[in-house]
Order: sequence, then structure tokens, then C-alpha cells
Amino acid sequence: MTTFPDESGQREANAAGAPFPALPFASCFAYLPGGCGSACEEGRALCRHVKAADRAWLPRLAARVWLEAAGHGHFAGTFGRRVVLVPIPGSSAVQGAAWVGERLAWCLREMGLAAQVWPILRRRSAVRKSAFAPARERPSVLEHYASFAIERAVLGRKLLGDCSLLAERGGTGLQLTLIDDVITRGRTLLAAAGRLHEAFRGAEIRSFALLRTLGPNETLRQVLDPCEGEVRWIFGDARRWP
Repeated sequence: MTTFPDESGQREANAAGAPFPALPFASCFAYLPGGCGSACEEGRALCRHVKAADRAWLPRLAARVWLEAAGHGHFAGTFGRRVVLVPIPGSSAVQGAAWVGERLAWCLREMGLAAQVWPILRRRSAVRKSAFAPARERPSVLEHYASFAIERAVLGRKLLGDCSLLAERGGTGLQLTLIDDVITRGRTLLAAAGRLHEAFRGAEIRSFALLRTLGPNETLRQVLDPCEGEVRWIFGDARRWP
């Protein structure tokens, strides 16, 4: 994970004390919120099940991710026997027993796709829920960044229990993968990666979202559509490729 230089946007990030690197991301499924046709309907139904943290669907979807990784060679580097999954919390500062990102992370861990799940990322303050906000009113990268914190007590316990995953002090050799349900522009994941980078300067940080949102000018041909790309900090905002 390397810092991606950018003129005005990078100055804004530095002023806020936030390191926003170029973040590798992967996703297994795609959906088109406003599209027509059976594939779009299937994608929206899948998104509803995921957002509801459906206990019957999440293990099935995690099994599909495993099949794509083990059977078809996707997501190399995103998952592995030494990878630690870090789930993205919901928009509220008060979380339930297990939010969707954490449930998904544990399902992926149970499929053998990672060594551990570390739920060390927390919201210190709530942000607007992106799913119900117009595009221009969704939280910015900097808003997400300000709302995130690393829970030091959990972090201490996890490191004591899993010190073999750390090659060197400072996190060098540590492989962390952020886990979220849906990626649109990548603002949430980029902000979370900034917080992880502060805590683990030498770690390799990647991200995985079960679904990625397609834009209005794109065509959804099938919901199962494994993809790997990158989220970058460009001109003060997140940009996702592809």
C-alpha cells in the first residue's frame, strides 16, 4: 500500500493529518441500483439480504467467495492463511452485537480465508447512512476518517493473542484486509485504511467488499462478477477503478 500523490487533495489530507494511500480492493458480486432486467433485480435482492446481515445468506455468499478464491484463483493477496480481517463498522457510533461487516468477516474466516478477525475499528461519532442519502450528501472521506478510531484495548488483546502474525514491531509483515458489505466510490474503505495505516505503519493493507455498485452508464450482465481494482485519493475525494 503506497501513498498516492495528488495536488489539492493531498494538501487537504495532510492538513487533516490523514494518510490516504492507494488502496487495493476486491469484490465478488455486482449490482446496479437503478437498472432493469432480471440480473438487476437479482442484484438488488442480494444487496437487501447482505444489508440485513441475513444469517442464512452470508455463509452461502462467503462459500461462493471461497470457491472463487480457491477454485478460480481470484483475490490473491486479499485472503490467505496469515491475513487478518478488519470489519468496517456501521454508520452508528453504537453498534449491535455484530454488525454486517463483522458477521461477514467471521463467515469468511470460517471458510478458511483468513487467520483471524480483529474488530478493532470503531466509530467515535455517527455519520449519515449512505444508503439513504443523496449522492452529494453522503459522508466524505474526511468525515469517515474523523469518525473512525482504533479501539486500543481490543488491539492490545489481539496482538497479545496473535503476535505470531506480526513479523516485526510496527506491523511490518502484517497483512490486513478491511471487510465491508458494499463499495460504491470507496470513501469508507479509504478512510478506514488511513486509520489502520496510522496504527500499523508497516502493514500491507487491502480491502474487500462483497458487492460493488455499478454506475448508471454501466451494464450489469451477471451478479457474480469477481473484480479487483484500486481506490485512490484524487482531488479531495475517493475514486474507484474499475
